[in-house]
Amino acid sequence: MKYNNEFKEIKNLFLKKQNLFFAILIIILFGLDRISKIKVISNFNEGAYFINNFLNIDLIWNIGIGFGLFSTESSIIYNSISLIIITVIAVLIYMLLKSTNIDKFIYTIIIGGALGNFYDRLVYKGVPDFIDLHYNNFHWFTFNVADIFITIGISIFIIRSFFIKN
Repeated sequence: MKYNNEFKEIKNLFLKKQNLFFAILIIILFGLDRISKIKVISNFNEGAYFINNFLNIDLIWNIGIGFGLFSTESSIIYNSISLIIITVIAVLIYMLLKSTNIDKFIYTIIIGGALGNFYDRLVYKGVPDFIDLHYNNFHWFTFNVADIFITIGISIFIIRSFFIKN
């Protein structure tokens, strides 16, 4: 009976008007990420495209997590990481539903990006990264629009946690 009550509570949280706003925002962020990846996959499959002295478009497929960590050909590790990622997304969604507006916004940005990359893991068996920032011979890790959303969300979360008291 306890689980039934918790399920009803979560369902009611989903249907709150303010939570619907954040759900729409997640969909918009996910859509922006998908559009950018579809454009790059369709148009930049032939190697690096020079934009300026600091930015290239260079499509690579990341089968690991952020910055290519845990990249492996092992399907067991890949599937385990995917399971961990979807669990983290589910926890973030629960936290979004239970939190205040500023925290909802932070979780929304992170979830929008995480869903974009998770979708790619499921559909393509890898995440297309294509933004190559560099200076001379130093290149930062190649990333995508979803990674930008995740990084912004985590950065705001850290700043809020350390410097802004409730």
